[in-house]
Amino acid sequence: MSMMIRLLSRNNSSSFNNLLTRCLHGASSDETVSTYSRLLDRYNFHPPPPASEDPQKKPPKPQYRPPSSLEGVKKMHSSLPFDFRFSYTESSSSVRPIGLREPKYSPFGPDRLNREWTGVCAPAVEPNVETVEGGGGEDPKLEEKRRKEREKIQGPPLTEAERKFLVELCQRNKTKRQINLGRDGLTHNMLNDIYNHWKHAEAVRVKCLGVPTLDMKNVIFHLEDKTYGQVVSKHCGTLVLYRGRNYDPKKRPKIPLMLWKPHEPVYPRLIKTTIDGLSIEETKAMRKKGLAVPPLTKLAKNGYYGSLVPMVRDAFLVSDLVRIDCLGLEKKDYKKIGAKLRDLVPCILVTFDKEQVVIWRGKDYKPAEDEAEYPPSFIHHQGL
Repeated sequence: MSMMIRLLSRNNSSSFNNLLTRCLHGASSDETVSTYSRLLDRYNFHPPPPASEDPQKKPPKPQYRPPSSLEGVKKMHSSLPFDFRFSYTESSSSVRPIGLREPKYSPFGPDRLNREWTGVCAPAVEPNVETVEGGGGEDPKLEEKRRKEREKIQGPPLTEAERKFLVELCQRNKTKRQINLGRDGLTHNMLNDIYNHWKHAEAVRVKCLGVPTLDMKNVIFHLEDKTYGQVVSKHCGTLVLYRGRNYDPKKRPKIPLMLWKPHEPVYPRLIKTTIDGLSIEETKAMRKKGLAVPPLTKLAKNGYYGSLVPMVRDAFLVSDLVRIDCLGLEKKDYKKIGAKLRDLVPCILVTFDKEQVVIWRGKDYKPAEDEAEYPPSFIHHQGL
C-alpha cells in the first residue's frame, strides 16, 4: 500500500487525495494511526482539527449598543468652585425663573456628574433641587477660593514689554488660534476649548460678536473668573486672554462637557400691559409715539454693540424716548438687548413691536455716573 501511495503521489496528486480519504475512512483505528504517522513523516501532513474543538475560535460578537447609550460610564467628580451653567455671561443667579420648560434632565448625561441639575445650573454646593431657584445663590466662600487660586496661577504682574509681546503673538497674521464668542456668550464647553489652546500657547485670542458685546465688562469678568486667566488686551470685540506665569497644562482642571443645550427656563415678561405709573391710555400713546421716533441707530446682525449703552445715555439727555432699529435680528436677540439696556442704562422697556426696541427714560431720570468699564487688573495693564 505504501508503494501504491508513493506512485500515485508522484503521478497524480488528485488521485492520491481520493485514495487517502478512502483509506482513512475505511481502515481501522490502528491502521489510521500508522498511516497518519507515515504521512506525517514523509509528507508533513496535518489533518484539520474538528470544528467543535477549534482552539482559534473567535469570541462571540458583543451585543450592539447605540451611540446614545451611556451605561457603564464612570461618574465624574469635579471640584471647581463655581456653579456650572450653560452660559455664564447670558445668565444670572440674581434673576429667579418662574418655571421650567422641561424636566430636570442633566445636560451632562444621566449619572455622569456628582452634581444635581436644578433646571438652571449644577451648583457647587448641595442645592434644594425641589425648587426652581435651588442653588441660585452662590456661596461667598467659593468666590474667595477662586480669587486665591487665580492669584496663585497668575503670579507677578506682567511688564508692559511682556504684555505687548503677548498681544503681538496673538495677531491675525501670527496665529490662527481663536475662540469665537457668539450670541450664547461664554458657554460651559468653551472653557475646555480655552484650556486646549493654553496647552500649546501662553495666550489665546477671543473674538466677541453679537448680544454679549453690549456688556464687555461682564464678558471680561467671567473669562477671568472661570478660567483663572487674565485679559491683557481689548480692541473692540477682540480680547487676548493670558493663562498666567505659574500655569501648568498638566494640572489643568477637568471640565465635564455638556452633551446638549438645555432649554431656557421661563422668566417673567419683559413688557408689561401697562407701564408703572401710567394708565392704559398713556401706555398705548407712548408706544405709538415711540414707534414714530427717528431711530437712534440700526443694529447689524452679529455685530459689535459695545458703544450702544453710551449712545442711549447721551440720547436721553435730549429725548425721553429712544428707538433702536433691530430689523433682521432674531426675536430672542433683541429681547436680550432690551433686557441688558434696562439694567445698564437704566431705562424702562416700552415695546418690541415691528422688530424695534423702544425704551423710556422714566419720570425721575438721573444720568448714570460713569463707572469703571473694566476690571482693575485690566486697567492696570492697559495703563488707563
